[in-house]
Amino acid sequence: MTQNEIVHLFEIWNNALQTGDPDQVVALYDTDAVLLPTVSNQVRHNHEEIRDYFVSFLAKKPQGVIEETNTRLLTEDLASNSGVYTFTFGDGAQVTARFSYLYRRVNGEWKIIEHHSSAMPEVAVAAA
Repeated sequence: MTQNEIVHLFEIWNNALQTGDPDQVVALYDTDAVLLPTVSNQVRHNHEEIRDYFVSFLAKKPQGVIEETNTRLLTEDLASNSGVYTFTFGDGAQVTARFSYLYRRVNGEWKIIEHHSSAMPEVAVAAA
């Protein structure tokens, strides 16, 4: 797997968000995945809990763009991607967050096994 292929896994996930269907998003996570979501304090531990998060998140019509990416192929069946992305929502609001994805190849398919996303703690201040 190349760095571009690892980045493409985010594109697949982001495209699933655009469908508005939480089941399409959840299908990208392994059954025992852990999600630490951007706009919820609750850690999600399985498909049911992850789906619950995405029902409300998708209602906001998010569109993600990666600002910085750092990929690693850890083993033949493990890859990671971490960095910064910005979500723009249907109402024009935005949130910039740090992210990390850990992917595992399961039966030939790359699945998210850990996903951490946290809003940036400091608001960027425009230079005067």
